[in-house]
Amino acid sequence: MNLILFGPPGAGKGTQAKYLVKKLNSFQISTGDMLREEIQKNTEIGKKIVNDMNDGKFVSDEIVNTLIENALFDPQKKNKLIFDGYPRSLAQAENLEILLKKTNQEIDFIFFLNVNKETIIKRIEQRKIVEKRSDDDLNTFIKRFDTYMETTKPVLDFYSKNPNFYEIDGASKIEEITAKIDNFIRV
Repeated sequence: MNLILFGPPGAGKGTQAKYLVKKLNSFQISTGDMLREEIQKNTEIGKKIVNDMNDGKFVSDEIVNTLIENALFDPQKKNKLIFDGYPRSLAQAENLEILLKKTNQEIDFIFFLNVNKETIIKRIEQRKIVEKRSDDDLNTFIKRFDTYMETTKPVLDFYSKNPNFYEIDGASKIEEITAKIDNFIRV
């Protein structure tokens, strides 16, 4: 089973993805984690990522698509993918469709965790204290949130027409969101 979890930064995608990975014995495909790993390794890609993130921009589709392609072509991960925060742009969504066809896979469920800016700001402030993430600077976050909302509207339109698309109130408690997802996937 392949799933997509998308929503603005701080919507709870990672929390739900970690739960689903355990429940479904799947693999979390977190572009954020992949990008942070490249930064930590201080690769050339990592250096480009840091510049984009510090400016509140999204990392280029080219970089993200390369990382995603590697995951999709891994035979151990076939039909066991939980996409966390990908795709973020229409180009990425279209790229994912192409890669899925090449690997004879499909997306079984798409969950959009819809959360307003005020709720997410509170979460980010808490996450910054607990997780000490460098990308949780409030000013940078606000830029990322605004960019996300602007860039992701076409992705929302692209997926919302699918019969396997579900919008969930991301402002709900973690357990409530998990229960709603469980109810849809019924595994």
